[in-house]
Amino acid sequence: MSALLTNASARTLILGIDKTGHIIQHDRNAADILAFPRDALLGTEISDLLADPAAHAQTLDGLLSAALADREGTAVLALLTGQGGHVDSVVTLQPMRSNDPNLAALALLRIPPPSEGRFLDPAVMRHALLDGAFKRIGGALDIDQLAREFVNIIVPHFANAAGLLVLESLVSGDEPPMEPPDGSHLLRRLAVAYDDGDPGWDAAFPTGEILRYPPGTPYTRCMDSGKPIREVNLGDDNATRIATSWLRRPVARLLSGASMLLLPLIARDVTLGFFVCTRQKRNRRFDAYDTETGMEFAARAAIFIDNARRYSRERATALTLQRSLLPTGLSAPSSVEVRHRYLPGSKMIEVGGDWYESIALPGGRVALVVGDVAGHGVRAAVTMGRLRTAIHTLAMLEMPPAQTLQQLNELMQELGVREPHFATCVYGIFDAVSGTLEVASAGHLPPLLVRPDDTIEFLDVSPSPPLGISTGPIKSRSIKIDDGSLLVLYTDGLVENRTRDIDEGLRLLGEIFGPGATRRPLEDLCRATLASVYADHQRDDIALLIARLNRLSPDRHVSWTLPPELTSARRARGLIRRPLTRWELSDLIPVTELLVSELVTNAVRYAQGTIGLRLVLEGGLVCEVLDNSAALPRLRNPGNEDERGRGLQVVSQMAQRWGTRRTRAGKVVWSEQSVPRH
Repeated sequence: MSALLTNASARTLILGIDKTGHIIQHDRNAADILAFPRDALLGTEISDLLADPAAHAQTLDGLLSAALADREGTAVLALLTGQGGHVDSVVTLQPMRSNDPNLAALALLRIPPPSEGRFLDPAVMRHALLDGAFKRIGGALDIDQLAREFVNIIVPHFANAAGLLVLESLVSGDEPPMEPPDGSHLLRRLAVAYDDGDPGWDAAFPTGEILRYPPGTPYTRCMDSGKPIREVNLGDDNATRIATSWLRRPVARLLSGASMLLLPLIARDVTLGFFVCTRQKRNRRFDAYDTETGMEFAARAAIFIDNARRYSRERATALTLQRSLLPTGLSAPSSVEVRHRYLPGSKMIEVGGDWYESIALPGGRVALVVGDVAGHGVRAAVTMGRLRTAIHTLAMLEMPPAQTLQQLNELMQELGVREPHFATCVYGIFDAVSGTLEVASAGHLPPLLVRPDDTIEFLDVSPSPPLGISTGPIKSRSIKIDDGSLLVLYTDGLVENRTRDIDEGLRLLGEIFGPGATRRPLEDLCRATLASVYADHQRDDIALLIARLNRLSPDRHVSWTLPPELTSARRARGLIRRPLTRWELSDLIPVTELLVSELVTNAVRYAQGTIGLRLVLEGGLVCEVLDNSAALPRLRNPGNEDERGRGLQVVSQMAQRWGTRRTRAGKVVWSEQSVPRH
């Protein structure tokens, strides 16, 4: 249809039809072209003009029904011609209102010229190839789309069949290669077009095929020389030779007696590929004027293809960079289920700086993060990667959410000296032992909390400016979480677009997580949340993180309170034996006793008030000692004469890892051991 509509040599006939589909008017040319004389055309049913009325009856009925319903319809139908044959034509029925009550619609028939009359007028070919073609293509940057458009311009305006082949390295996004040492070129066929309906063209020249042409053929001569190759008459012998070297017998039948013209695509002094144009022996042969016109078309097409290739490569590089900076896997305690989605921006917006994180922390805790760097492009993606790296580092230091965002803000302030940038971020830590969630936000949209009783709440976290804007304080909020609750973190692309404000987007998001949401699979909720944004061609990129929060089973952790006495270390060694035996970890008792003894002794020596001891079996065996001192212990290198300072050295040697974190009342010192798999 595209080829017929753009064919500059096609003729348009106009027929007036009534509500029953009978012809009541026609223009002066209709009787000369259609298979009915002038006196017999009036009163003829339009279906009688079809070569196969039964095969197209349903299509024609649909066009008539649309016209009677005041709608326009278009289809390709085979019409009988006055020469006794038939031709594929574009038939458009337009609803019509006039003084004639019988006139219901106008039938516009766009009929291509007969084959023997094609390619005779150089001005028509030049106009079709060079004047209107590139205006219609516009600023398209998809190389596959461009290839189809170009061959559909060549056929039917310039040749009976055409193909476009380019270097495979260009399609894969690489730079144009140097001249290959063996003289061969690896090419990919991007598009094929033909006008005779012969399926042999697709079989002999399949689209998407990657191939090397045999040496000595016109194709290799075109690539090697970068000049057009014209074969005025291939003849049976030449066609057979090409088919034999190619091991494809149908090629001989398709090319026998044809005239062939190869037009190289040259951009920045590099031959990117070529057009192969073929005219059958019933049409005029390619001549020098055709070669000149074709090369002018190929030169312009090469610029479009090179621009599309460079754009595709740069966009693929940016997307690859962004995706490599996003997490490949999320970690969380066994009682917490996490699912995520990342949706890149539409082609008009492309690469952005949205990201998400779920980082399992010692002691059955998890850090849940979603952020959004302002702007788009590679710079936003690189800034996002920097923030993600900083988030991981700060999470391992076990800073509270507010302090973590404060450190990120200082980082953004430093980065802003060279590259002004800002970002929003929401950061939460869920403790699966206590069932509490501590969350802080820097200019980000409020997290959505969905409780098991189907109540929803957009968490009112103390507002603070985005990261990189100011140095104001950032505060956090602690919330008690019911088992089975959902926490939804998201970026603004999910709830805001050009036609909808944030309030409306938040309302729609709340409706998605309505009654029964906490009992649905998280994958279903992810799909439902993004279902309405795929069709938005101007959307921002979107990061979504959904977590189902549950506390650890009570038999997976145990806690004690100890007095600030030196005898507490001995008591702690006795307390841990029973839970380790119950967990079938008796082999770990000796090492755990040593670790507990050192940690409790350190707390007794430097803290005041009661001491907390907690064992958590989650991933590994975590031993935590809590006290009310804000001073964090540090690893020392005592001398040979020193009597103290070796406790943490023992802990660091015996445990898989250890660390500290501050709490509202003091600090926690912990150690973790790996647990043998059963």
